[in-house]
Amino acid sequence: MRTGILSRKALITGGSNGIGCAIAKKFSSENFRTVIADIKNTETDEENIFFCRADVSRSSDIDHLFKYTTETIGDPDVLVINAGRGIQELLTEGDPEKWQEVININVMGALRIIRAFVPAMLEKKQGNVVFISSVSANQPHPSGGIYSASKTALEVIAETLRLETLPHINVTVISPGITNTKFFENQISGHTSVEGLDMGFISPEDLAEDVFYAISRKNNRSINKIITRPLKQIF
Repeated sequence: MRTGILSRKALITGGSNGIGCAIAKKFSSENFRTVIADIKNTETDEENIFFCRADVSRSSDIDHLFKYTTETIGDPDVLVINAGRGIQELLTEGDPEKWQEVININVMGALRIIRAFVPAMLEKKQGNVVFISSVSANQPHPSGGIYSASKTALEVIAETLRLETLPHINVTVISPGITNTKFFENQISGHTSVEGLDMGFISPEDLAEDVFYAISRKNNRSINKIITRPLKQIF
């Protein structure tokens, strides 16, 4: 069922599958026109979803994404910063080049999207920026230092953006627990699996509902953080 939010425009990074794809489909069902930016091609039957091949770690790709997005749907009202990769390596044994790749995507990719798209929101004095973080933020654990650090940095960036854009931009951090996606399969390194953790999982669609709830609040309210975990998850 469609709500009263009509013809809004959104950009989602990392939206070819999993959480980003679920958010795009939710937005489409609510009559958003949405651009998905990802390094993987995606096909959809949704008439309101458009795909742009872009690697958020590359400045030239961000330039292309900006041009494609503004020409296709106009300036986005909603940014969902979702692109990211996981990694599990000990700090004393891992590969710094792989660590740099994670930082470039998870942190610098978010900063590049902010720098490209938020100024137009500020000119209009309205907009929503949603950061897909993780319960791993601020949770040091063996082999998880690089990923946790990247998500901790992301949440600091989110709060800084909120302060710098008051009172015009709504900034929300969504911190998922174990989610039934291909996240672990797509890690740069590591052998964890959803099944191996044995604590249950939430679905990407659950998180899409969280995102839509956050950006739909009115009456001068801003939802700044949502944490969603399976009931059995202990961290």
